[in-house]
Amino acid sequence: MTAGMSQTLKCRTSLGLRGRLLGTMAVAAAWSVGLAGAASPAVAADAQTKQWYLPLMQAEEMWKTTTGNGIKVAVIDTGVNPRTPSLKGQVLKGFDVTGAEGDEYDDYRGHGTTMAELIAGTGKGGGLKGLAPGAKIIPVRITDTEFQNEHSVNAKDDVDAIRAAADSDAQIISMSFASDFSSQEEREAVKYAESKGKLFFAGVGNNAQEGNKEQYPAAYPQVVGVAATDSKGEVSAYSQYGETVDIAAPGDGIPTWCDSNFQSYCDSEGGTSQATAITSASAALVWSAHPDWTANQVLNVLFDTASRDWEKGTLSKYLGHGLIRPSMNILKGKGTPGAADVSPLTKEKTPGSAGSAAPSASASSQPEKSEKADDAAMAGSSTEKNDGSQLGLILGGVAVVLVLGVGGFLFARRRRTA
Repeated sequence: MTAGMSQTLKCRTSLGLRGRLLGTMAVAAAWSVGLAGAASPAVAADAQTKQWYLPLMQAEEMWKTTTGNGIKVAVIDTGVNPRTPSLKGQVLKGFDVTGAEGDEYDDYRGHGTTMAELIAGTGKGGGLKGLAPGAKIIPVRITDTEFQNEHSVNAKDDVDAIRAAADSDAQIISMSFASDFSSQEEREAVKYAESKGKLFFAGVGNNAQEGNKEQYPAAYPQVVGVAATDSKGEVSAYSQYGETVDIAAPGDGIPTWCDSNFQSYCDSEGGTSQATAITSASAALVWSAHPDWTANQVLNVLFDTASRDWEKGTLSKYLGHGLIRPSMNILKGKGTPGAADVSPLTKEKTPGSAGSAAPSASASSQPEKSEKADDAAMAGSSTEKNDGSQLGLILGGVAVVLVLGVGGFLFARRRRTA
């Protein structure tokens, strides 16, 4: 790595494999399969029993209608191992933009593989089940800070990754990485992805108690910022809040691959990484059920059907539009798609919207946010707070909610997994 390169590299941390304790806002999970030690190995056969959110989100019922078939999700992360039992046949040809040895299938942390399984895992071999097991993954490998410290790498891999994902067959981009800093090149890459008709999700970050500084790419107006909550409907202590939050999703207590050896899963306290993956999978289900919709219409329905205790059209700084509920559309036909060419995020017309949503027939060769309204007063299940930080999510008649988190690195600019 050159001296000049070290000045431009971002410090990055994945947002999902937290090792520190949750703070006072997070409460113990009500479900026995929920929270365990952050570093305790989990036997593969037990991993699925800890995916407590799947029955609550009515996954089995939704899979009778759609599994996400025909949808591809670009996972910008630490790489994706296509050889885990749950991902065999699920991972397409992708991109490695790290500038280091290896390729997109060499997951140097285990984080990207976990995210891919949460989206499209089949659950074979006792592995994690994806919420959209019919979807396919296009891996895009980038670097985290530790990797940067150990290798000579591409200083602008985040920009290259977003552009590669935008040019790919993927309809959805899922990025569980975050940085304290933005760049004009990254901003333009995000706009480029929007112009290509992509739906871009990113975690808002896990540093609510450590400055709560806006994280990128989630803070860009064209990116859907995803927050995390616990199973009682309270925003997770670490989940960042503010104008970057657009929606929230489950994640607390979901096992993750322990490391790059892929020998076992570890129990995890959570992070906005998992919330981002689950939100991306939710979008895949809705888009698969409505292949003629654009990214704008899919997102509008996700916002429209989210569970909330405040006035529709206003946003909580903790949960955005509310907790994601794809079952409301898949099982009940709820949600208004709205205009095909108007972004629910910016309220502006988007380039390249018309006809861009339909899944591509040619698969890969191998198997700043706009100003938001003040929080509305909450009622109903939000009994402790009146600021949108707590909400009882009703999924199939069962009250539930969600969470996630992870650590960091050190360079001139901070990038972390969400």
